[in-house]
Amino acid sequence: MTDSSPSTRPVAPQHAIDVARLAEWLAASVAPLAGPLEVTQFKGGQSNPTYLLEAGSQRYVLRRKPPGKLLQSAHAVDREFKVIKSLAGTGVPVARTHALCEDESVIGTAFYVMEYVQGRVLWDPRLPEHGIAERAAMHDEINRVIAALHCVDYAAVGLEDFGRKGEYIARQVARWTKQYQASETEKIEAMDNLIAWLPANIPAGDETRIVHGDYRIDNVIFHECEPRILAVLDWELSTLGHPLADFAYHCMVWRIPPGVFRGLGGLDLAPLGIPTERDYVAAYCRRTGRDGIAARDWEYYMAYNMFRLTAILQGVMARALQGNASSAEALQTGRAARPLAEIAWGQVERLKLS
Repeated sequence: MTDSSPSTRPVAPQHAIDVARLAEWLAASVAPLAGPLEVTQFKGGQSNPTYLLEAGSQRYVLRRKPPGKLLQSAHAVDREFKVIKSLAGTGVPVARTHALCEDESVIGTAFYVMEYVQGRVLWDPRLPEHGIAERAAMHDEINRVIAALHCVDYAAVGLEDFGRKGEYIARQVARWTKQYQASETEKIEAMDNLIAWLPANIPAGDETRIVHGDYRIDNVIFHECEPRILAVLDWELSTLGHPLADFAYHCMVWRIPPGVFRGLGGLDLAPLGIPTERDYVAAYCRRTGRDGIAARDWEYYMAYNMFRLTAILQGVMARALQGNASSAEALQTGRAARPLAEIAWGQVERLKLS
């Protein structure tokens, strides 16, 4: 959405909540309610269902694990809560957390409540409703914030135990291979090729930083009238990991055509005021104190992240077919898995020839 009003809908039947029970918990754990509790569901999101809670003038946001059979280690709302709480007061803008509830008797699954941040959520990286200067400023702000995240000292903010250190990409390839195969709904040859090639070609060198895992334009809230990010959303996949792998995931938008997923691939960016991939990477390197990124390493990180996103989209498709996906557009989103895997494998084949 491009305005400041929350984009919500009635709660989906499969995500129904006992409003009376939730109201009791909120009054006891967060604050006395200023009126009857009303609950609606945000339209966006493919994984953890997210709700707007309103009681009089009070507004909160609730994120929960979805009901039903879930993949092991997925939908860890307790980890989301921990990282958001830990990043408060750093250079990374986050919503203020209120409370975590792991008692499944309240609404059926674990959840947490945070503040409602008024602002703009933008879905199209082309920013068609904005002027050239504002597009440039907004993309620069997105770059600034992910660089700020990768500069945070994880031990200093209490996240020393937030993930394993070292061999992040190897562990991620193994994890997403397992997740993909557990939710596979069709045979995708390109994905099988990636599963075989990626573990054997991991770049040398390792680093450990806090990584978001799903950083993109629709996972941040912009100020209502300024090109300034007020909060980074959706920390479900955050952990300790390799910052360049995290940054490359974010930069896939420059490689993916708009027709496959929300991307900038193939567009003439200069007239739009949007930086090229090269310029965007250079800005990140300046902000994080890097001399640059080796070209072959960067291409690997890109292919790895397309593989990873394919696995995520396959999970969305599987949940949609089971009837417990959090978004009404889940089936359409899941169908992007095959073309994305094929783009990734084509990139690998070009890399092998270079």
